[in-house]
Amino acid sequence: MHNSYPAAATPSRTSSSSTSSSKSNSQRFSQIPVKNSGDVPACVKDLLMSTKRLREILAQWSIGRATESQVSDVFVETATEFNSTMHAFSYHRIDLSEIHSFPKELRTILENCLAEDPSPQVLEIFMPQVRQVLYKLLKALQARQEHGGQLKMFVEAQPTSSEGL
Repeated sequence: MHNSYPAAATPSRTSSSSTSSSKSNSQRFSQIPVKNSGDVPACVKDLLMSTKRLREILAQWSIGRATESQVSDVFVETATEFNSTMHAFSYHRIDLSEIHSFPKELRTILENCLAEDPSPQVLEIFMPQVRQVLYKLLKALQARQEHGGQLKMFVEAQPTSSEGL
């Protein structure tokens, strides 16, 4: 297996350490400083930009131009931006509970992908799953666009199908 995720970003394989791993993830993400608690458009923009970087680094990994560690670093950045976005929406009492599992779902797909040797064929196998998780995230954000005109304008500028992700 080729996983090189930092311990805090990788789920444990055993149930006893899984609990401690979950606690450390929860504690770690709850302690991440939030930019400006109520700045939803900025947080969403940063989150979507980090998901774009993740797609790009995966493409680079598949052709041997990026390492697993670099993919892991971008995943951690994406999870951090996700946490900031969740805090921003929460600040305005906007529920996004349907996407709380986003980092875990994405991490699982990435772990499975990175367990393989890098190749465009491997990326073709896993990219549809990555797109599906990102599409679910985007749709949830779009569903909340009525809560702010700036958010609406930003989200409308993003791709609306999973193919554009």
